[in-house]
Amino acid sequence: MLNSEVAARRDDAISRGVGMMTQIYADRAENAEVWDVEGNRYIDFAAGIAVVNTGHRHPKVMEAVEKQLKSFTHTCHQVLPYENYVRLAERLNAAVPGDFEKKTVFVTTGAEAVENAIKIARAATGRPAVIAFGGGFHGRTFMGMSLTGKVAPYKKGFGAMMPDVYHVPFPVELHGVSTEAALDALKGLFKADLDPERVAAIIFEPVQGEGGFYPAPAELVRGVRKLCDDHGIVMVADEVQTGFARTGNLFAMHGYDVAADLTTMAKGLAGGLPLAAVTGRADLMDAAAPGGLGGTYGGNPLGIAAANAVLDVIEEEKLCDRANELGSRLKQRLESIRQSTPEMVDVRGPGFMVATEFNTTDGSAPNPDMANRVRAEALKRNLILLTCGVHGNVIRFLAPITIPDAVFGEAMDILEESIGAARAA
Repeated sequence: MLNSEVAARRDDAISRGVGMMTQIYADRAENAEVWDVEGNRYIDFAAGIAVVNTGHRHPKVMEAVEKQLKSFTHTCHQVLPYENYVRLAERLNAAVPGDFEKKTVFVTTGAEAVENAIKIARAATGRPAVIAFGGGFHGRTFMGMSLTGKVAPYKKGFGAMMPDVYHVPFPVELHGVSTEAALDALKGLFKADLDPERVAAIIFEPVQGEGGFYPAPAELVRGVRKLCDDHGIVMVADEVQTGFARTGNLFAMHGYDVAADLTTMAKGLAGGLPLAAVTGRADLMDAAAPGGLGGTYGGNPLGIAAANAVLDVIEEEKLCDRANELGSRLKQRLESIRQSTPEMVDVRGPGFMVATEFNTTDGSAPNPDMANRVRAEALKRNLILLTCGVHGNVIRFLAPITIPDAVFGEAMDILEESIGAARAA
């Protein structure tokens, strides 16, 4: 079988709205390596977009899923509940930042987690409005899409967005937006357009994912926390991409001195199986009436079993420490490359959630062409990279945190060679 043969069938069978970064069709995977249908080996620095933080097919995760398969695959928790759902909720309630009683609800996708967080905030406050940040990504459902701060490709052509959703700039010093300016924009919104007494929630990513891997400054997070406290607003941390050891902490919010009221999570939670959750203050989580939350597949038994194993692996293999170690090595290598690459204007990110940004040689404008050339050159050399950013000029690095040192070193050499080839193209 050839990749090109499958690609031709794909074009006839699948909506063009489903974008694809590559035409490589996976056949099998192990930890940080993937083999396609032609037998070619690739080093995976995408991890399914930060999903397999514990690596493809981690033995402990696979063992837990296989054990659950022999018991049952689905009952719907709302009809016939199961103990490991309760156990995982207990573990997340203890693990999510915040010195208060917490409760959890399980759903299936990150967008669904965001949708339910907004439902919970509205039910708890009796208010309709929600504030998000430019450049943020919160999903492709209508509320998630409305909250997302990027038009193309997520909002383009889909008509009117959900009402009572407002955006303010996210602080990015590189782009001339300070933390003070972002907080002033929030306060200005309250003065000019939106009564804060109508606001149910402010949602943000501790590190913007699709938006460009920009970490939220501590001053911003503290400022948002204070505004929420002053006006009775629910603070929602979207940890869908930042969760589960990626940033060097189990959750990125562990790196701040304040806690969110609600936390959304998905991606790395279940090691490759679809599972998402909202965990938050118990009084808020109990605001919805019975039946108001949930879903047929929410908390699927296989995903729950995998997630309990993922938490074990993160603890037993000290993956938070490993993320910090790998991220430090990656940033050092990138800074070394940057010395001879004027297009690289920034290297950033906590833990192993690292990115580098490309501008024109004189630094005056974003350079998405350079970022795409780097990605394409890496793919030629069998290294899978992802771009991101509102301008598409950022390369993000999301390898499994379990990547072996030898494979990581191989990837670093390919990366350096690919950047050099992209500059020469």
